Amino acid sequence: MLRIDALRAIYERLERCVVVTIMGAVSAELQSIGHRPGFFYLQHAMGLASSMGLGIALSRPELRVVVLDGDGSLLMNLGGLTTLARYRPPNLTHVVFDNESLLSVGGFPTATATGSDLAAIARAAGVPRAATVGTIGEFVAAFGAALAADQLTTLVAKVEAKGPPVFLTDLSMLENRFQFARHLRGLKG
Repeated sequence: MLRIDALRAIYERLERCVVVTIMGAVSAELQSIGHRPGFFYLQHAMGLASSMGLGIALSRPELRVVVLDGDGSLLMNLGGLTTLARYRPPNLTHVVFDNESLLSVGGFPTATATGSDLAAIARAAGVPRAATVGTIGEFVAAFGAALAADQLTTLVAKVEAKGPPVFLTDLSMLENRFQFARHLRGLKG
């Protein structure tokens, strides 16, 4: 499956969520579908999307938080899974798009290309719900179930190592930060 198709398939459900993405292809593709003030493109902080999402989920438990991560990013901060599992925010869904490569920085293979299983690692870290999916239908069903479960979930979506021609967004990082903070302040708890 292509990541952009997976994003399109869940895009309408993201409207009611606060979304944190990693840098590169994920943020560029999400923005190409349509930017919303509740989307935060975490540029130049590879590995920290789940940590940012955790902070938001803990400080704003009334909000549904979705982190859109990548395999390379998650592998750079595997300890983040143990921290997620320790606090277990029920309002956090952690989606990991696993293309088995560091696509945004040259396409070098990640550990998942040689057998590392991110959902199994998440379960071993103590994440209560973790699964791997490989088709759009499985992804949409598992994402919907994760939102409905009201339980910390890590959902690994196996995707092709294909991305946009350019891995940048046209929204400046500073404006995105200010807009996202204003959006969070405006949401009633």
